[in-house]
Amino acid sequence: MSHSMADNIISIYQRHAGAFEQKRSTTLFEQPWLDRFLSLLPNNGRILDIGCGNGMPIAGYFIRQGFQVTGVDSSQPMIDHCLQRFPEQRWAVADMRTLALADKFDGLIAWDSFFHLTREDQRQMFNIFRQHAQSKAALMFTSGTSNGEAIGTFEGEPLYHASLAPEEYRQLLQEQGFSVVKTIVEDPDCGGRTVWLAQHSE
Repeated sequence: MSHSMADNIISIYQRHAGAFEQKRSTTLFEQPWLDRFLSLLPNNGRILDIGCGNGMPIAGYFIRQGFQVTGVDSSQPMIDHCLQRFPEQRWAVADMRTLALADKFDGLIAWDSFFHLTREDQRQMFNIFRQHAQSKAALMFTSGTSNGEAIGTFEGEPLYHASLAPEEYRQLLQEQGFSVVKTIVEDPDCGGRTVWLAQHSE
């Protein structure tokens, strides 16, 4: 049941891209975390935004700070919005679970996107993160607080989320050469999100 809900995520964000645009906060409450992430990158570094949505506000913030963004999202309407807003950056429709770009990046972010995958798919993502990571690359993502699944709603449809246990995230990061720089569970200054910031050791 839950896995079939997970399979619906792509179509939900394709069909409701307009509603997402209206409802997504652009107040940049995420900025303290974004700044921590950027502090680990070289000036004018290259960022891979995995599940970039419509590019606002996060990719837009990175671009204003002088970074180059490559954004991928499984929703064509979302990517169309990105192309209209920021035509000088690189945008592509892609499923993060099969992502295989030729480039490596100074920073990788999967903000409010990675947690829509099943737990098994999440485990596989850490190898994909590493494959796209430049030397000393930063990686930041949001997760749940414990091992399990949760179903929210968006535009009246079930919206799937899953999470691994914190200990497993640490183990998966370590196996791929990432060390945790900072993590906060249900950060009250970031809308209650659980955030992970890591950096590749090589």
